[in-house]
Amino acid sequence: MHTMWKGSISFGLVNIPIKLHAATEDRDIKLRTLHNECHTPLKYEKVCPSCDREVKNEEIVRAYEYTKGKFVVLDNDDLEKLKKENEEKAVEIIDFVKIEEIDPIYFNRSYFMSPHEGGGKAYSLLRRALEDSKKVGLAKIVIRSKEQLAVIRVYENTLVMETIHYPDEVRKANDVPNVPEGENVTDRELATAILLIDQLTTEFVPEKYTDDYRTALLEMIEAKRAGREVVAPAAKEQPSNVTDLMAALQASIDRTKPKKPVAAKKKAAARKKKQA
Repeated sequence: MHTMWKGSISFGLVNIPIKLHAATEDRDIKLRTLHNECHTPLKYEKVCPSCDREVKNEEIVRAYEYTKGKFVVLDNDDLEKLKKENEEKAVEIIDFVKIEEIDPIYFNRSYFMSPHEGGGKAYSLLRRALEDSKKVGLAKIVIRSKEQLAVIRVYENTLVMETIHYPDEVRKANDVPNVPEGENVTDRELATAILLIDQLTTEFVPEKYTDDYRTALLEMIEAKRAGREVVAPAAKEQPSNVTDLMAALQASIDRTKPKKPVAAKKKAAARKKKQA
C-alpha cells in the first residue's frame, strides 16, 4: 500500500512514528474527450487572454484575489517554506471525545495509519486505549498545504485518521431554502411512515450495495469494444407523484411486504377447500 505521508503522532509525551495510506479510492470511470472527426485526445492549453498566447509553467505564479480583479501575488519559495515548516510538525492529539458527538457532515477523507520504525508498541497502546475508553482523538495535521482537523479512531484493529471540516467550512442548515418550519403531518401518516421504515430496516452489509451506473457503463464499454450490440437495461419503476401521502405510504408498505411462498399459498387454498 502506497505511503503518502510520514511523520509522528503524539498524545501527551507519547510519540508514535507513523505512515499514512489512503483508505479509500475513487472508482469513477474516467472518460477522455476526443475530436469527433479524428478521435484524437484534446489538449487543454493555458492561454493568457491579455497577451493572447500560451503561457509556460515557469511563467505562472499563484495569487489570492482579495477583491474582484485585484490580487496579492504569493512567491513560490515562501509557499514551499511555509508548507515545509508545517508538514514537519508532529500530529498532536489535542482532545479526546466521543465519536457520537461528531455529526457525519463533518467527515471528509479517510487514511489508514501504520506504525513506522520502532512505533509498534506505542501504536498498540494508543489503539487499545481508544478501544477501552470508547473515545476518539482529535488532532491537527497539514496535508497538501492545508491544515486539517482530524479524528483518530480504531477500524478493524487498525488506526484510522479521518480528516474533518472546520465549523466554518460547513454551511448553515438555516440557509437552506423552503424547509418547512412546523410539522403538519397526522398521527396516522407518521405511524404508517414508521411502519414502512421498520419493514425496510436491516443490518448494514456494505457488500450488498453496488454502483449500478458504473457496472452498466463498463458493460456498455466492453460491448462496444467487442463490437456487440449495446442493449439498454430494463427501466426501473419510477415513483409516481402521488399527492395523497397516505396512499403513497400504503402502496410502499404493500410493495415491501415479504411475499408468501407459492407452496404455502397452495396449502392454504387446499385447507380452505377441505373446510368448505
